[in-house]
Amino acid sequence: MCLIASVGPVNAKSLKEINSEDLRCLIQNGYFEARSDGYASVMGVTNVVLNRTYDPRYPNSICEVVYQGPTDSKGNPLRHQCQFSWYCDGRSDRMVNEELIDKVQIVVRETLALWYNNIDITEGATHYHAKYVNPTWAKTLNYTTQIGTHKYYRWN
Repeated sequence: MCLIASVGPVNAKSLKEINSEDLRCLIQNGYFEARSDGYASVMGVTNVVLNRTYDPRYPNSICEVVYQGPTDSKGNPLRHQCQFSWYCDGRSDRMVNEELIDKVQIVVRETLALWYNNIDITEGATHYHAKYVNPTWAKTLNYTTQIGTHKYYRWN
């Protein structure tokens, strides 16, 4: 069972202001980060992107948050150094499973509607990692929850 927690007021855009490119970036991120982990996990990783978008420590647009990371002189992401690993893992970023794309799209849209109404199942998380790794940065943040195979954190 997935409990949905309110995180209080957020500086959220209206859903009308989420453009098609932002939506595509959220769907792509949800697809690659959590598609095999279930709906709640797609919601969780989507919440993290949205929370980062409204945190001054991160870029201001959804796509800039999703694609954040160092690049080479040609603008290509440096391998294994991005905020979201799928973007710079050296594999294709093409979504191929149409059924999963449709499911992720529905979950992302539902997450946007909930988030806009101050509902965030990650309790304001700006970070997550797979439960089988132990990154050093996790010690510097507050643990909020685990959803599927991901552990979520927010700034102190």
